[in-house]
Amino acid sequence: AADFHVHSFPFSWATLGPLNTVLEARRQGLDVIAITGHNHVWVAKAGRWFSRLMGSPTVLVGEEIVAPRYHLLSSGIEKTVSWKQSAADAIDEVHGQGGIAIAAHPLAPFWPAYDARAMSKLDAAEVLHPVIYTRPRTRSELQQFFGRAKLTAIGDSDFHGLGPMGLCRTFVFARDDSQPSILEALRDRQTVVYDREGNAFGAPDLVNLARQDPRFNPLASPKPGRLSLLSRTAGLLGMLGVFLFSGARKRT
Repeated sequence: AADFHVHSFPFSWATLGPLNTVLEARRQGLDVIAITGHNHVWVAKAGRWFSRLMGSPTVLVGEEIVAPRYHLLSSGIEKTVSWKQSAADAIDEVHGQGGIAIAAHPLAPFWPAYDARAMSKLDAAEVLHPVIYTRPRTRSELQQFFGRAKLTAIGDSDFHGLGPMGLCRTFVFARDDSQPSILEALRDRQTVVYDREGNAFGAPDLVNLARQDPRFNPLASPKPGRLSLLSRTAGLLGMLGVFLFSGARKRT
């Protein structure tokens, strides 16, 4: 069980730091996450360090490449990929580092950036994202984009701390939970994604296999308790306090 779109404090508008992000992934039953900072990778590397100390989950160093015309997720990289280039060129740079390129919440306004050259290089796309539960029309937009090419089906939570992480998740059919095995499975489109109504996306043979196994219950994600909600609220208030205090110091 994986979530390839997770944000961690600081610099990504998230409420949990790298250590707590890793702990939350474990609490939500995720085997793999990619920490995808906005145009940076250093927080993801901190999260990977924590995960290796604790033994799980596997943390992939990633980045959400946030450009004016598109958002692109990378997983399995080590260096920041510049946002000051076309989507196709950014995908080339991700591949040059051995990573996987995933279209992040590819809603209609982002479609023009994914021209024929970009689509021919793209590995995967988020066919499931929490936005479909707040803006129903976006469900068809994600599915239309996914149908434009032979892409790996991805479900991600776009976690910023108000969770739950893994609300939308990807079931990856891999030999093990190591980074090489996960990336290989993503390249080979070995994934299944469920929405909360039980609709499945992915390789048909894997969808049939998953439906026979109760471990792939799409509704198995835990819900946040009161303590978790209190922690996240405190985190948001803390972030607000930092910005207000910083502004006050500049004025004085």
